[in-house]
Amino acid sequence: MQINPYLFILPRTPGQIVWDYKNHKQFELNLEYSTRLAQLIHNPELYNDSNIVDTQLLNCGILTTSIQDSIEWGWDELSKIFHIGTKNIPCEHVPQDIHEWSRYYLDHCTEVLEAPAPDARLTERQARDLIALPKPSCLPEGSLANVLIGRKTCRTFTDEAVSLEDVGTLLYLSLGYLHERENDVDETIVEGLGARRSSPSGGGLNACEGFLHVQNVSGLNPGFYAYHPTDHALSFVNPAPDSPLGQLLCGQHFINNLPAGLFITARFDKLWWKYEHSRAYRMAFVEAGHISQTFQLVATALGLNTWLTGALTDDQVETLLGLENNAEQPLFFVGCGHSDGQVMCKELKDLLSSREPQQ
Repeated sequence: MQINPYLFILPRTPGQIVWDYKNHKQFELNLEYSTRLAQLIHNPELYNDSNIVDTQLLNCGILTTSIQDSIEWGWDELSKIFHIGTKNIPCEHVPQDIHEWSRYYLDHCTEVLEAPAPDARLTERQARDLIALPKPSCLPEGSLANVLIGRKTCRTFTDEAVSLEDVGTLLYLSLGYLHERENDVDETIVEGLGARRSSPSGGGLNACEGFLHVQNVSGLNPGFYAYHPTDHALSFVNPAPDSPLGQLLCGQHFINNLPAGLFITARFDKLWWKYEHSRAYRMAFVEAGHISQTFQLVATALGLNTWLTGALTDDQVETLLGLENNAEQPLFFVGCGHSDGQVMCKELKDLLSSREPQQ
């Protein structure tokens, strides 16, 4: 008999809460159950299948009959609990098609809007005299400012292919090691940390990497590819699954025909190597955000529209990327393609119209 390794315990007088953070379950234990659990933690061999408390602890997953493999983790338990506990978003049912997703999403939005909105931010409530700023001057054609203004999240994409040239440009300017900056490296930088990307990276580690999801890219077969920034090249990892892309992204089926996307991963072992404190875990998400925004701006400059999400079915994605029980983990997804620029898919628009009160 073993104790489930994915537990943490919160004291909540008069009992305690045992939280199975991997499986998103929590249990409230009274003194009898808490005492018995403490005995079994001290010596799991005391388990007695004639003891109803023991069998209930086993049936609910606090105890387990098998030794479970756990991911190597270089920081303290707090960051491990957060990372594993926020994987595989718990939901009673994953939408199986675009119509089902539209109903679920609209119901969720309706429920949210029925609750009072948060108050205005503190600084707005406390502000007295405001200092007006000059309006932006006329923006030159093709400027970064125009790209920033033009970027928006779209939820309708056509079946038109993305060119391999555009994909190469996207990956090089988002994740590639820029050859143009090779002479701009300080001689004091340690060997191995001299590579430079277009986005900043905590400690110069370039701890984020990328896997390209190909559905319709000229010159590439559908599937998953690892991007190698040193060589500016791809390697094939796995073919595309039979299920649509939306199944990997928590039922967001409006994105099923997205021609190309990037799963942004984090190399936690690189971060552990330099930063021993788990505050560095925050930097993985900061870096992923930088890369995501760069990807979107480059795509916009190329005339493509973009979409992004942090809602992943983590276990399935890890398997397809070949990252099970690995110190490299997927954090985010951003994709691009040709679009009519709509921020709301047709199915959701139709459903919204059908629910509007008739005049």
